[in-house]
Amino acid sequence: MIVDQARYRDGQRLPCEDISDTLAEIRSRRGGLVAGEDEDFLWIGMRDPSSESFARVSEELGLHPLAIEDSVTGDQRPKVERYGDGHFVVLRPLRYIEETSDVESGEIMVFIGPDYIVTIRRGEASPLAGLRTRLEQHDRESLRHGPWGVFHAIIDFVVDQYLEIEDEIQTDLDDIETGVFSPDDGRVSTEEIYALKREVLEFKRAALPLARPLSHLVGTTTPLPTEELRLRFRDVNDHLSLVIDNTESQDRLLSDVLSAHLAQVGVQQNQDMRKISAWAAMLAFPTMIAGVYGMNFEGMPELSATALIGGREIHYGYPTAVLAMVLVCVGLYRLFRRSGWL
Repeated sequence: MIVDQARYRDGQRLPCEDISDTLAEIRSRRGGLVAGEDEDFLWIGMRDPSSESFARVSEELGLHPLAIEDSVTGDQRPKVERYGDGHFVVLRPLRYIEETSDVESGEIMVFIGPDYIVTIRRGEASPLAGLRTRLEQHDRESLRHGPWGVFHAIIDFVVDQYLEIEDEIQTDLDDIETGVFSPDDGRVSTEEIYALKREVLEFKRAALPLARPLSHLVGTTTPLPTEELRLRFRDVNDHLSLVIDNTESQDRLLSDVLSAHLAQVGVQQNQDMRKISAWAAMLAFPTMIAGVYGMNFEGMPELSATALIGGREIHYGYPTAVLAMVLVCVGLYRLFRRSGWL
């Protein structure tokens, strides 16, 4: 559906009752402009539009069928494509959910023409709700630059969000890295590390594909109408490059942290197995002795072996067997402790 539509001249908002009539007025006025006068343009804002409502707008503006197909299908890769004198842009804004440390992505599609700009929001992460109001009240200079000035405000807002989310991800990564190398066992799980790595990959899917087309916008064959806009987009491109570099570093560090964590888990499992083996070895010898003397054979000499002590006949088989069990267990325990198994 259409959330808002307005005509702009010299940074001022003008009413737009009918898209077709307004476009006709804008285009007829353009032919009679004198030097120094600002051109009018139309800004149509839509959110999760139906095929019918978008078809009406696209027919009025004469949008390219391929761009219309991508906008209706949705779930597109970030890109900037040119169709005649117009451009079609796909952005992937992100939102950081503090409670779960998740990164949620939305979608913004922008149609830019000589005298119009159409913004289409999809998903809860799309950040254009208050952007139009902010431009109208506090940043009319961007509106004076026409459709490309509005697009700069949009992409600048999206990339600034990337910077904020990248800081949040870095904080989560620092916590995980500290937890992995902390002496406290069980502080960080493999699932936590893998979940954060997935969020970094979601971040990269939104930011990386945007680098090349944004560099093209500030290159020598830029479609931007003024040098001032080129400088503004170059600043956004610098911020995006910083975000991408930091995200690549985070991804590599997460891979190293995950490998280190898995190595620690393997070492811990080996230590546990050594402890289990050591205790099993200590219990094996007493079990063997008890098993031999538990067979109830009458002909075993140890059962009838005696010694005269103080004029009394003492059967020493039982205490000797118990003493042997204790001595062997103590010896094995000291041996395993010395070797680091216990």
